[in-house]
Amino acid sequence: MNNKLSTVDQAKEMGLLPEEFNKITDILGRIPNFCELSIFGVMWSEHCSYKNSIKWLKKLPKDGPHMLVEAGEENAGLVDIGDGLACCFKIESHNHPSALEPYQGAATGVGGINRDIFTMGARPIAQLNSLRFGNINLDRTKWLLKGVSKGIGDYGNAFGIPVVGGEVFFDDCYNTNPLVNAFSAGIMKKGDMISATSSGVSNPIFIVGSRTGKDGIHGASFASKDITEDSAEDLPAVQVGDPFQEKLLLEATLELSKTDAVVGMQDMGAAGITCSTNEMSAAGEHGMIINLDKVPTRQDNMKDWEILLSESQERMLVVVEKGKEDIVNKIFDKWDLSCEEIGVVTEGDRVKYYMHDELVADVPCADLVLGGGAPVYEREYSEPEYFGRYKKFKIDDVSEPEDLVAVAKHLTANQNIASKRWVYEQYDSMVGTANMSTNFPTDAGVVNLKESSKALAMTVDCNARMVNANPEEGCAMAVAEAARNIVCSGGTPSAITNCLNFGNPYNPEVYWQFVGSIKGMAKACLKFNTPVTGGNVSFYNQSSVDGVEVPVFPTPTIGMLGVIEDKKNITSLAFNKRGSLIYLLGESLNDISCSEYLASYHNCKESSTPFFDLDIEYALQESVSLLIKDNLIESAHDVADGGLFITLLECSMYRDLGFNINSVNDIRKDAFLFGESPSRVVVSIDPEKKNDFEEFMSSKKTEITLLGEVSDGQLSVDNKSFGTSIEYKGIYNSSLSDIMN
Repeated sequence: MNNKLSTVDQAKEMGLLPEEFNKITDILGRIPNFCELSIFGVMWSEHCSYKNSIKWLKKLPKDGPHMLVEAGEENAGLVDIGDGLACCFKIESHNHPSALEPYQGAATGVGGINRDIFTMGARPIAQLNSLRFGNINLDRTKWLLKGVSKGIGDYGNAFGIPVVGGEVFFDDCYNTNPLVNAFSAGIMKKGDMISATSSGVSNPIFIVGSRTGKDGIHGASFASKDITEDSAEDLPAVQVGDPFQEKLLLEATLELSKTDAVVGMQDMGAAGITCSTNEMSAAGEHGMIINLDKVPTRQDNMKDWEILLSESQERMLVVVEKGKEDIVNKIFDKWDLSCEEIGVVTEGDRVKYYMHDELVADVPCADLVLGGGAPVYEREYSEPEYFGRYKKFKIDDVSEPEDLVAVAKHLTANQNIASKRWVYEQYDSMVGTANMSTNFPTDAGVVNLKESSKALAMTVDCNARMVNANPEEGCAMAVAEAARNIVCSGGTPSAITNCLNFGNPYNPEVYWQFVGSIKGMAKACLKFNTPVTGGNVSFYNQSSVDGVEVPVFPTPTIGMLGVIEDKKNITSLAFNKRGSLIYLLGESLNDISCSEYLASYHNCKESSTPFFDLDIEYALQESVSLLIKDNLIESAHDVADGGLFITLLECSMYRDLGFNINSVNDIRKDAFLFGESPSRVVVSIDPEKKNDFEEFMSSKKTEITLLGEVSDGQLSVDNKSFGTSIEYKGIYNSSLSDIMN
């Protein structure tokens, strides 16, 4: 046994607390050696153990009619989508790596989330991403955006999975800490799942895929601390990806999954071999013996702890049924991938690591993993001073502009509203022929299910400005918006995955934001019957500005999956023809709180969230769903960023149509056009169905307003011309491109 003992100072360098070092000593019955401390350091990091969040995560609803595995049990969520099929999906962050090396940080985020999908036996069919950056006029922001978007595009395009949707948002709070959240979904036959578990004494353990290098060492620990001026020294913690190797690994893994040789399999993500060996052992209530010197490496003379902690990409750990080793070797030899037997399953709960026959670490797997002996904390939290101040905002404090056309053009050019074509044109949205939204714009990404009448709808949503203003209401609104996008596209919400991006959990005000967001998410998911299948917590997204710690906006990104029962119900957001009637479903309010209009045009960043009621929202979505199924509407588009005017503009631009509408009495025109009150949807209908539509809605709780009609390209409000849709399309499509080019 390696007898070089570790110290408390070394533990602190790994992100462990002195009391955690003492707990490790108690668990082992001795002082850990350096290799063992390194194992505990990554496994007890926030990134792997969720030690500061698990208490609250357990309060999220996890049961639902479509759930096939419970949150946290496997690498990703799995839901029943009917016709004997299951959908595997998940979202995760790669924030810290992307802040230092945006290209590889984003690329390996895409690779990692796809491996979570196909390691369970599902073939990835669609990707989405949610991106947050700082001030777009800063050179660093442009560098980050260029690197991240190219990394996502290069990796995803080469891997061969279409990007079907996403979001990009800019605010100064993300100047140092960009957020890069990657979502992936895959399809498998129901019942064909491969579990991330280990069992069967004497069963051999294989490492397959790429060789192990020194990239990504201590990546999990790096992701569990603030970004500082010295973070560039952590560049070895950023992994390097190879999408072509991942494509080979995908095909080999799926071929292997169709045999009877696999007992369990897990992707080597955060903490690499350390995480996969201990998590699989704990899940199967067995131990392992691992021979680190048998691990194929890219560099000579790698140390034991370097091999253990490396987060080199495109690797899997596979437990194989004894006697079927040749099946594994032949498949991976066929795909020209490394495949080495490095260990064996044992009785008990100890995972023992050897290097050239020397025992270098001996740890109890159950004490290392989430839900086992890893520490669990409930941090103090307190309401921030700004919360009460934001609630004092009143619309009368802001003068209504005389020139609303200027406001409309300002918002159309705003980087948070304008087309993100500059970004998404770097992605292949058609590879694999699964994307049904490219030439038929919908609120959610719609993915084709071949040989089925069904389709999938998926979206990523979070208005972080609203979450910051009121975490509980803002997060509930994020869930509601995701569901609304699914429903407007013709689908029924099924389940969510989440990516919870926050500042330092030791900051009581940050933790208050986290707790509030969990409460809001829980109540909204219960209302929409969309259980949480799993996800990711990313703390420590904050940095020091002039000696003051500044966290990012609390950004609990919601990734939602829905099922479109019949493809004929797929509903576009685009107006179809001139003369169609335009209705607003939901109530217009005299409110501009938290709107992009208030923040960017008036430079007022302090306001609370607009009025929101889950029952009203639920009734609205139920009405929209029934209208689609009864074929009473031609299009549907939810009112979100930029308010009603931007919604109408987006409905018009696709076919170069326009609108002629009237405003609502007793509401300021700027609030009517640019306020972002939730629970509203714009629909268009054939005039011949006007009576049927209004009769149908008369029995519903949702308020409706006849706004006007679709025009030939002119945009008119209260008989005042706002220009043409073609004019605005030029502004909408060129704004971000002009800045970036």
